[in-house]
Amino acid sequence: MQICETERLVIRTLSLDDVPELTNILSDPEVMKYSIRGVCDETATRQFIEWCLESYAAHSIGPWALVEKDSGNLVGFCGISPEEVNGVEEMGLGYRLAKRYWGQGLASESVQAVLHNALNQKQLSSVVVIIEPENVASLKVAEKAGFSAFDNLEFHGRPVRQYRLTQQ
Repeated sequence: MQICETERLVIRTLSLDDVPELTNILSDPEVMKYSIRGVCDETATRQFIEWCLESYAAHSIGPWALVEKDSGNLVGFCGISPEEVNGVEEMGLGYRLAKRYWGQGLASESVQAVLHNALNQKQLSSVVVIIEPENVASLKVAEKAGFSAFDNLEFHGRPVRQYRLTQQ
């Protein structure tokens, strides 16, 4: 099901048909360098997509597929889903893009569209993003999207920054 579009992307729900292409993306150690999951094989990718489908059913949101309009190729995913952070359920933003799409502004483009959809249509009051301080590219994406004022904390045993974007 299509969620929305940007200039270069179609944003839609993930499906089990995406397992092969998404496995290619999530099995890349560079793509998964800052992921708490680490690299994903086909089984782990299938489990991730099944979890996404459960999130869609329970919350009407979750990580969504990013598909390049021109080629129809799966670029990665971007979405918002419930996540426990320091004992509190937050709505957390997450995204991963295939390495060949890095540096083209697609992460920022998809984050803006996903946030617009979530904050305006899903009636969320705030969204958090958790980023390791060394992940400079993601820090720039978050700041460009309007996230600010971070807290330093530990998440799954890693020192991270939690940024928040609050609905005005």
